[in-house]
Amino acid sequence: MRSRYAAYALDRSDYLFTSWHPRTRPDYVSPVPGLAWVGLEVLDVVDGGPGDETGIVEFRATSRTAAGEQVLHERSRFERRRGRWSYVDGDVG
Repeated sequence: MRSRYAAYALDRSDYLFTSWHPRTRPDYVSPVPGLAWVGLEVLDVVDGGPGDETGIVEFRATSRTAAGEQVLHERSRFERRRGRWSYVDGDVG
């Protein structure tokens, strides 16, 4: 989760694309002009350890635009593929 947040913050669309599960990822990932990610707070983690094949991370990520700050609150699902974690999807709340 933290690596995907960092990729968003650094506009690393290539990493976001490759770390997204092929079953659910879009055709391409592009940065949002004028959007700056300024904070991440991990609220809950379920599974996702060395012996797990799935995991869940609940987080709040703060972004800033010319219009002000926004907070994304999501419960994300991850799945291990070929030894690496892939973002599957999430519930925004």
